[in-house]
Amino acid sequence: MKRPVKVGSHMQGTAQTQDNPASMERAAQTGAFPKSFDSVEQLDAFLSQPSPDLIDDLSSVDGDILILGVAGKMGPTLARLARNAAPDKRIVGVARFSEAGQRDTLEQCGIETIKADLLDQEQVEALPRMRNVIFMAGMKFGASGNQPLTWAMNVHCPSIVASVFRESRIVAFSTGNIYPLVDVMQQGALEKTPAGPRGEYAQSCLGRERMFEYFSGRYQTPGRLIRLNYAIDLRYGVLFDLASRVKQDIPIDLSLMGHVNVIWQGDANAQTLRALRHCTTPTSPLNISGPETLSVRWLVEELSARLGKKPNLVGDESETAWLTNSAQAASLFGYPSVPVGVMLDWVADWVAHDRPSLNKPTKFEVRDGDF
Repeated sequence: MKRPVKVGSHMQGTAQTQDNPASMERAAQTGAFPKSFDSVEQLDAFLSQPSPDLIDDLSSVDGDILILGVAGKMGPTLARLARNAAPDKRIVGVARFSEAGQRDTLEQCGIETIKADLLDQEQVEALPRMRNVIFMAGMKFGASGNQPLTWAMNVHCPSIVASVFRESRIVAFSTGNIYPLVDVMQQGALEKTPAGPRGEYAQSCLGRERMFEYFSGRYQTPGRLIRLNYAIDLRYGVLFDLASRVKQDIPIDLSLMGHVNVIWQGDANAQTLRALRHCTTPTSPLNISGPETLSVRWLVEELSARLGKKPNLVGDESETAWLTNSAQAASLFGYPSVPVGVMLDWVADWVAHDRPSLNKPTKFEVRDGDF
């Protein structure tokens, strides 16, 4: 198992590489890190390069892979990562594909695509039955403004999928928001911590889990429920949100959420795919995040230093936060490969150069669950 990173080093683990996809592949495979990313293409190339451990795990899993809800924030790079890690498997991505060009991009990367509405049972029943299913569909952004659709996507849709794909392995995305706020001195909620969702979004996500648990128990469907908390891309995520506010001199209120867990999106995707080898019957939860409880104050100070700004902090940290303990995942997969210091370097550089954003704030600071 890899040693945990020591938080606080400005250039922690950083190595220079040429900024092109080929060098990104070499960097991902050797553990060296590029100094920065100049384009979305370079970033996606790096996010899509598998580790030897991922290649080994997928080679030991029989059958092809169906990714439901592939067009979201993490889906495209997860699909490309699976394609690169398992060249002999059929990788199929399903979504409504409302964003122009996304379907073509996936197909150019060797991923088959199917356009379908996962809320339509007939369309789900028409999908190819595949041995392995990654379920990524769901609704968070705008959940407070459209509760009926939120519950339909987060509860009704999983019930359809869990029933139709009862003969598959199902690894389904969930969220750490299903937990209650926990004491920041207690290393985060464990998988056995009783659920305590705040607000309808988190309640509906617990409903999603219950549907997969019910059908898994009824049909003996192996699976895992991935309680993710929080993935870091350079185009969105907690660090992007903080860096953007630092750059714009927007005050950051520590009283809302003073501590967080984060994990590099490439590591989150890799661990999710590797979970196919570690499914249980019935399905069971697995926390996926970084091992550190991170101070938002410290993150802002580090980003401010990189951006040449003065920290604009207000309020005092609360004694509780949404935190998860990822020790179980670490025992299965080792610690994430990209340290916090490297993520801070990358995000600060990306934001400093006004590179693209997905315009999807995480709302990590929301304490009442009103997303």
